[in-house]
Amino acid sequence: MKERHSTARMQATTLEELVATGLLETGAGCRISPHAVFEPQDEQGTLRPIKLGDHVVVGPGAVLCGGTEAGDGARIEEHTIVGKPELGYAVGRTYAGYGARTRLGANSTLRAGAIVYAGCEIGANTTVGHQSLVRSHVRIGDDCVLGHFLVIERECRIGSRVRLSPHSHITSATVIGDDVFLGAGIRTVNDKHLVWRDPDREPDLLPPRFENGAKVGSGSTVLSGVIVGEHALVGAGSVVTRDVPGGATAFGVPARVRPQPDET
Repeated sequence: MKERHSTARMQATTLEELVATGLLETGAGCRISPHAVFEPQDEQGTLRPIKLGDHVVVGPGAVLCGGTEAGDGARIEEHTIVGKPELGYAVGRTYAGYGARTRLGANSTLRAGAIVYAGCEIGANTTVGHQSLVRSHVRIGDDCVLGHFLVIERECRIGSRVRLSPHSHITSATVIGDDVFLGAGIRTVNDKHLVWRDPDREPDLLPPRFENGAKVGSGSTVLSGVIVGEHALVGAGSVVTRDVPGGATAFGVPARVRPQPDET
């Protein structure tokens, strides 16, 4: 069904009415809590259908916004929000509350309390942990495990088979390759000058990048523009201020590349 516009706010309606109007499609064997909420209309009055594949589970208190699509076997636990439109000021831009297609892959799981904004794509067999926040237009690959209390900011790109541990912050537009492991409490930075609502300056944002197979120990901070190379290892508690070459080991404050055992 194509998007359509409404000049008035849509009134609360039943599942049967949503199905009858084409705003909700459900596959075989879905289990939808009677306490789930479906919001097909965004802040601009645009209506987008919500599509659930076969055997999708939607828990009590879950809110599914217009444009949400859940693949077969997806699990959306209690008090989650999926497809939330971005509304308000952030990083030099004001968002007007437009919805967008938001895709959950087959057998993906959103744990209780997770929030996924509009325009995100989450791959098959990927789990987003309890109370984690995924902002607009993030892409996450297949077979990933994202821990609880994570913040993943707008337009990040995350590969497949990635592990992001709890209580970490992934700054906007960060690129994380396949098979990356980030420990708990990782902090990433994309702004060297901390520009915020300055009428005379635009923020010059340069996010870090984690290449395939990189590993970063818990409690580390990775600064703006830093590249952690393929299969590089960063020790716990490090402050990474410059690139770490592929295959290298770095640790410390600031982090420095250390010789491999066979190089000593």
